Amino acid sequence: MEAIIKTGGHQYRVKEGDVIKVQKLPGEVGTKVKFETVLFLKDGEKITFGAPIVEDAFVEGTVKEQGRDKKITVFFYRHKTRNKKKSGHKQPFTKVQIEKIVAGGE
Repeated sequence: MEAIIKTGGHQYRVKEGDVIKVQKLPGEVGTKVKFETVLFLKDGEKITFGAPIVEDAFVEGTVKEQGRDKKITVFFYRHKTRNKKKSGHKQPFTKVQIEKIVAGGE
């Protein structure tokens, strides 16, 4: 069974057993997470599209890691004026292991 879920402004294609890296979610390592915004379901040959979401469907997972990505450098430069600014950013993330996908009506 496959699904496409939406969280943190991004869409992810997931299967049971996958480990995905999503925008930071609240919760400690080991807690359960439930994604209720399911846009697409595929169970063998049966395909269900949401309009915009699939009713009564959800995806459950477990938080495996909370962390921060590699630092990215942001450099602003305006020529001929000696105007420059350098800054950095580390984006927080959550790794989630998908445990089960439940279709509507199950």
